[in-house]
Amino acid sequence: MVSFTLPKDSRVQPGKVWPKPQGARNLKEFRIYRFDPESGANPRLDTYYVDLDACGPMVLGALMWIKDTIDSTLTFRRSCREGICGSCSMNINGENALACISAIADYEGPITIHPLPHMQVVKDLVPDLTLFYAQHRLIEPWLKTDTPAPEREWRQSKEDRAKLDGLYECILCACCSTSCPSYWWNQDRFLGPAALLQAWRWIADSRDEATGERLDQLDDPFRLYRCHTIMNCVRACPKGLNPARAIARIKRTLTHRKA
Repeated sequence: MVSFTLPKDSRVQPGKVWPKPQGARNLKEFRIYRFDPESGANPRLDTYYVDLDACGPMVLGALMWIKDTIDSTLTFRRSCREGICGSCSMNINGENALACISAIADYEGPITIHPLPHMQVVKDLVPDLTLFYAQHRLIEPWLKTDTPAPEREWRQSKEDRAKLDGLYECILCACCSTSCPSYWWNQDRFLGPAALLQAWRWIADSRDEATGERLDQLDDPFRLYRCHTIMNCVRACPKGLNPARAIARIKRTLTHRKA
């Protein structure tokens, strides 16, 4: 069996155990990944005890309570708090999720939080999504047409509009791509589930007139065909979308075009 050893400066070390809040009776233990690249120190897991009677019911509420009352240096992304923006995606007890819609009550025992896996870390729970967003831009996620624009709007039948359901709802949280082993090992060349889901969203759009161009761009051994249908992306999506199905439809469309 192949074994992998992390470089010494990447091994997560035991961190600080913060005092329990005085007078709290309903406590929950949180073990949170901490990393500051400017310090030169190894990443560590700090332990915090959260007073559940004083914070919101979601994991994000606990993180905000920790930052506000215990440790103001804790760093993470958040915005809408409603599962809409995708900012607070992170790895919670080994699964990628949105902290704002992950209920604390759904987790038994201590809750361990890491940043999204296999990404460079900016600080603490903040991954570097520069490449992820560049891949999204590569598939040109906008309507492309040669026909002169109409005076009011591009018309579309209800049936054609329904074909976009399960595609346009993607919030680019990166939970799916960072759960994919193929993306872990080939993210410099494989576009990943999120970008390919968005690629199919525009190929499937009846108003778009660049289908051939879009397919040409994806017909590549790595950009598309590194997907091995592992299905982690489907399990990880907090919006219940199916990137694997979208990828399969791109492959099928390319196959039929070549036939």
